[in-house]
Amino acid sequence: MTMTGKRVVVLGGSSGIGLAAARAAAHEGAAIVLASSNPAKLRASAASLPNGAETHALNLADETSVQGLFAGLGDFDHLVFTAGESLQLGALKDTSIEAAQHFFSLRYWGATMAAKYGSPRIRRGGSIVFTSGIAAERPQSGWAMGASICSAMEGLTRALAVELAPVRVNIVSPGFVKSPLWDNMPEAERETLYRQVAEKLPAGHVGEVDEIAQAYLYLMRQTYGTGIVLRVDGGGVLV
Repeated sequence: MTMTGKRVVVLGGSSGIGLAAARAAAHEGAAIVLASSNPAKLRASAASLPNGAETHALNLADETSVQGLFAGLGDFDHLVFTAGESLQLGALKDTSIEAAQHFFSLRYWGATMAAKYGSPRIRRGGSIVFTSGIAAERPQSGWAMGASICSAMEGLTRALAVELAPVRVNIVSPGFVKSPLWDNMPEAERETLYRQVAEKLPAGHVGEVDEIAQAYLYLMRQTYGTGIVLRVDGGGVLV
């Protein structure tokens, strides 16, 4: 139940929750591999970690690129998938089907490809940790695409926990979090949203990425749970 000497691959680890999860694992002695699409952000993120990180810039929604990444990585202990673009919000009548399909190409198919090509390289006792969100349980108006992808990811997690055993497959379901996923909103609107949400939450504040990262760390460290949807939402589904 220690991360010392473990090798952790984080896809989508150049910012937000992914970088926070990498940082948490690194502080406990893990060697980190970061992969995302932005080389400059990857270099900066790697430099922010205690012992740096191995980095790979690629399109995580492209099968050939993902297959090539894992073909050259060698063995590792844990795979974390947090990759995702800004949230796809809006009424269904205003939603482009092409845009909706693109939304799934990274968040769902990217995760599926990562599991397909990455799982054979995971050492005994290792795991995969995916990412969803409480929209799967408590969607709001205009969240059809977000709720759909979160639900799909949770179904994928349960199925792969059976199929890929003894590799453990789990998923973290965050609530409202201050992360780059909200960067498509104007700053004033975003801050107002955070304040309004915080006033309603039993925890009294919107989540920080370092808080959510502890859920990923737990799912990697423990050795008995698989198929788990670990919700970390400040009580968001309760109110």
